[in-house]
Amino acid sequence: MKPLIAAALAAVALTTALAQDTDSRGEITGRCFYTLKNTWAGPYKVCLAPVSARTCNQVGESDENSSPVWSEGACPVEGSVGTCTREKDATTYYDGDASGIEMGCGFQSGTWKTAP
Repeated sequence: MKPLIAAALAAVALTTALAQDTDSRGEITGRCFYTLKNTWAGPYKVCLAPVSARTCNQVGESDENSSPVWSEGACPVEGSVGTCTREKDATTYYDGDASGIEMGCGFQSGTWKTAP
């Protein structure tokens, strides 16, 4: 469990630290699929939204993360384990143990919703 908590804290710190760029209306749009991996947990296939293309590349290539792909739209919930919604974004997980990820979500000040 400690590895999942550490992974969650590292992910939120990275996401918060990165500069966000915006579209012509001043809004951050789009989604980023990437593989989340670090020393303590993963790999997990995830989708982060809303996120800019620039931030997608930064997040998706930082630490041990890999394979970032940005596109328009929201993250699909079909086939997911669940979603951790924070104040400015949400991460949808497609791999991993829901109960462990839910605990990590709480450490990110997020609200966990298990996929139907």
